[in-house]
Amino acid sequence: MSDGDYDYLIKFLALGDSGVGKTTFLYQYTDAKFNSKFITTVGIDFREKRVVYKSNGPGGVSGRGQRIHLQLWDTAGQERFRSLTTAFFRDAMGFLLLFDLTSEQSFLNVRNWMSQLQMHAYCENPDIVLCGNKCDLTDQRAVKEEEAKELADKYGIPYFETSASSGQNVSQAVEVLLDLIMKRMERCVDKSWIPEGVMQSNGHSSTEQLSNSKDQGKCSC
Repeated sequence: MSDGDYDYLIKFLALGDSGVGKTTFLYQYTDAKFNSKFITTVGIDFREKRVVYKSNGPGGVSGRGQRIHLQLWDTAGQERFRSLTTAFFRDAMGFLLLFDLTSEQSFLNVRNWMSQLQMHAYCENPDIVLCGNKCDLTDQRAVKEEEAKELADKYGIPYFETSASSGQNVSQAVEVLLDLIMKRMERCVDKSWIPEGVMQSNGHSSTEQLSNSKDQGKCSC
């Protein structure tokens, strides 16, 4: 797909404590590579990827492929950047919430991140996928899979154990989030909740910033 040759521009936001692997997770998804050098994200960064989404219609029949341009925004986890990163929450359609399976504190802080999302996202129940990252470090594991699943069930969100190093479940987590977003868009007759710039027409991309307010972004579905 060439520039502008897509049906939807969709923005996802990766968030979680500093050091949980958000940057390497996104790099693994877009480039299928693992960068072992730890570089703390300062403020906001993003990566992009083009995918084709096919929804399953009645009887499991696959529908026409939708051409998706994904923007995957990488946020700084440190508290000093919080006011900057939360300003981007309302512009995202979906969220990848990561914690480190070798860090119990990063898991405990998931609740704080969920509270931040409920306050600052485009609606009170945005689409979120919870990822327990670094599942390859089995000998350093500090969070049980049962605990993480229980927390995800409490919030009613999908849970994946991922590895930015091996690539385990990285693509699957993003694909499930995209599927949730696309199905939400199909359900909503009134698409006023969708952040501006997401819907595309005539194959031309919007150059406007995704800047709908929280009140404008509420979805009734």
